[in-house]
Amino acid sequence: MNYGLIGRNTPVRFSVPGLAEAYLSLDGQVANTASTPDHASFAVTDLDLRAEVTMDWTTPGLNQTIMGQWGADGNRGWSWRILNGSATLNWTTAGTSATQFFAAFVLPPLPYRAALRATLDVNNGAGGVTATLYQAKTLDGPWTQVGISTFAGTSSIYNSTAPLEIGPTQAGTNPLRRPFAGRGHRFQVMSGIGGSVVAAPDFRVQAAGTTSFADSAGRTWTLNGAAAISNRTYRLHAEVSSWPPRWDVSGNDVYVPVEASGMTRRLGQGSKALASTLRRRVPTVGLPVAYWPMEEGNRATQAYSPIDGVAPLATTGFSYAADSDLSGSDALPRIDDAASMRGNVPAHTATGVWMVAMMYRSPAEPATTTELLEFTTTGTASRIRLTVAAGTLDLNGYNAAGGTVFSITVLPDDFHGQWNRLLITASESGGNVTYDLAWSIVDGPGRNINTTVAATAGTVTSIDTQFGALAEGLALGHLGVFASTISDDVYRYGDNGWNGEAAANRHTRLCKEEGIPSSAGAGTIGVPTTAMGPQRPDTLLALLQEGALADGGILLEERERLALHLRPRNSFYNQPVALTLNYATSGHVAPPLEPVDDDQRVRNDRTITRRNGSSARAIDETSALSVLAPPLGVGTYDDETTLNLYGDDQPAQIAAWALHLGTWDEARYPTVHIDLAAAPSLVPAVLALEIGDRIQIINPPTWLPPGPIDLIVEGYTETIGHPNDWDIVLNCSPAGPWTVAVADDLVLGRADTTGSTLASGVTSTGTTLSVATASGPLWSTTDEPYDIVVGGEVMTVTTVTGASSPQSATVVRSVNGIVKAHSSGAVIRLAQPARAAL
Repeated sequence: MNYGLIGRNTPVRFSVPGLAEAYLSLDGQVANTASTPDHASFAVTDLDLRAEVTMDWTTPGLNQTIMGQWGADGNRGWSWRILNGSATLNWTTAGTSATQFFAAFVLPPLPYRAALRATLDVNNGAGGVTATLYQAKTLDGPWTQVGISTFAGTSSIYNSTAPLEIGPTQAGTNPLRRPFAGRGHRFQVMSGIGGSVVAAPDFRVQAAGTTSFADSAGRTWTLNGAAAISNRTYRLHAEVSSWPPRWDVSGNDVYVPVEASGMTRRLGQGSKALASTLRRRVPTVGLPVAYWPMEEGNRATQAYSPIDGVAPLATTGFSYAADSDLSGSDALPRIDDAASMRGNVPAHTATGVWMVAMMYRSPAEPATTTELLEFTTTGTASRIRLTVAAGTLDLNGYNAAGGTVFSITVLPDDFHGQWNRLLITASESGGNVTYDLAWSIVDGPGRNINTTVAATAGTVTSIDTQFGALAEGLALGHLGVFASTISDDVYRYGDNGWNGEAAANRHTRLCKEEGIPSSAGAGTIGVPTTAMGPQRPDTLLALLQEGALADGGILLEERERLALHLRPRNSFYNQPVALTLNYATSGHVAPPLEPVDDDQRVRNDRTITRRNGSSARAIDETSALSVLAPPLGVGTYDDETTLNLYGDDQPAQIAAWALHLGTWDEARYPTVHIDLAAAPSLVPAVLALEIGDRIQIINPPTWLPPGPIDLIVEGYTETIGHPNDWDIVLNCSPAGPWTVAVADDLVLGRADTTGSTLASGVTSTGTTLSVATASGPLWSTTDEPYDIVVGGEVMTVTTVTGASSPQSATVVRSVNGIVKAHSSGAVIRLAQPARAAL
């Protein structure tokens, strides 16, 4: 029955049931939702909505609703949905689509599971409406504002009698608005902003298979269609790329060994580079009726168009692939002193609006009038000509008889000497046409000037330019004709290769453009990931890995679906412990637990180079892992890495952070073995564990250093066999270097001393220390308690007295279990000094 249905890259998944918290499972189909009947408490003046969900936030075309009271036309209250990477809040004032309003917010990069909060203040006290969107890791907060929209005039929310529904569908007119596909964890509706809870379905605490339940606000929820409450946890989503049949000698035992891989295997098979950012952006955002990128090779004689039905642009005097300085493009042509370009624009329908645009770099201002662009239209100004001369820039429109229809003259500030966007537009209204001439420096300011005359705009019919002799050396490309879009955004961002884009945003955008399901970890909410340099043509996987490398994060594959995930560097900072293992408890840490004190990751001389930019070097010349010869150090371990960064100020910061990671003096624990069959109580926490999470092993054996073993999970191998065979082997590295400074924090906000020692020796039980400070400020007498380290022993300082060195400190001894005496001159350091993060 499966003949012909199973082939290369057949998706497979593996799951374990009944071992983790439950959730509402929705498949995105119209009939499959969860709902509760209308209630008097739902008649709210303002909205405060909260949802913790696992869903696809970015894939184009997915018009997914989270929740709402949205019945048939005439009974529509409000609806909250996700579309193309934006969260949209809809509401009506009279229950009809004709009285509908909406506020839309572009979402930041989000993890697959995230919490959102939307509020709507219909009367903000200033004669307007305010809608606000927040994000958090869970519904417990804290909430960080994502965006805010303010509208003039007050509003109201229609009191719909439709059920309150998770995943409401707009019936009839918009069948594409469907319930979200994914998992619903918990939801809340408040009686006004910050008010009491009037609906609060929490699917995490329901038994798998439950079809109806009452929430904590007293609302009864019912599952509809194929919606279900499940506690099944997926350990793998992958693809089977080959199905090799095998059989024994007799032919009676025929089988197929199966090996599945994540989508990065498939993405890594191709070698075709993605096109330039302009080539990708202009056709998809601007929807041109004609477009010639001009990214041909150096032997080309014409410029092809990727738009169906558009013939190549005929050119003379073009030296193709001569200028590669525009970040958002492959190499573009320069022209000589007798150049021309001609191309027909297919007949099309327009609504009195057109735009002709291109990228250009004019080397200098010509001494006499020189033509830069000419094209024809079916409008009153049937021939439009752009010329430049010494001190002036002129755009003129002529009718069929050669008479002047309009004329624009402007001083061409910033018109020459760098790559610019050029836009010539026409917009017809009430028998008049406004002609506009605009240019903008890539990554810089712009100018425009316009005039309005009695005319018709018509449509653009051809490009017919005979460049003036003094235009020699002009570089140009990405010539486009548009029938409706008048917007600088058609070329913006694409022209500079998205220079300065945050790594997580680049990951999300690229995956969205390529239709790859993806997510990006929130990390420290509100703190952007590393700003990147221009996106140059390369394979998708190479570009995604480039972003992860620049940020210092990890490119991963999700377990819950076939999708990619970027875990950013800042998600590792100061994270809570996700899993605690007790070495003294059977199964928690199965043998072997073998620390390795080696030089595998030692790097004490690090150079970071910005691609096409400057470099910075950081060297450790003082620590036990410094470049000094043993025994003072370990000798030189150097490396150099080139990263795609935004600015020349970044390499020094990244080099310093890389040096910090490469000289962290702590043993590695390459593997931590957990026997889940022997320790089933760990299963929920282990199932929730992600690569990059922090774990601790408490009560380690006495022959290891005292205190918890603090680790970061870098990967794992999981083996599931019969019921008594379930093992996970975690690959780990020290978590210590990821504990970073937090301003004003009583523990993480303290700067360490650089010159404090014991002024006199102390016994193993003495509780008073004489502290000498040779340089820098004295120890504070008002900020106790805090922990210090003396000779490996951690002590808690409870009081400090004295206005000069030496000071007296009262301490609690042996906090970490080490009991020893200390001699005069022993170094005193903070146990947890503030370390600046990247």
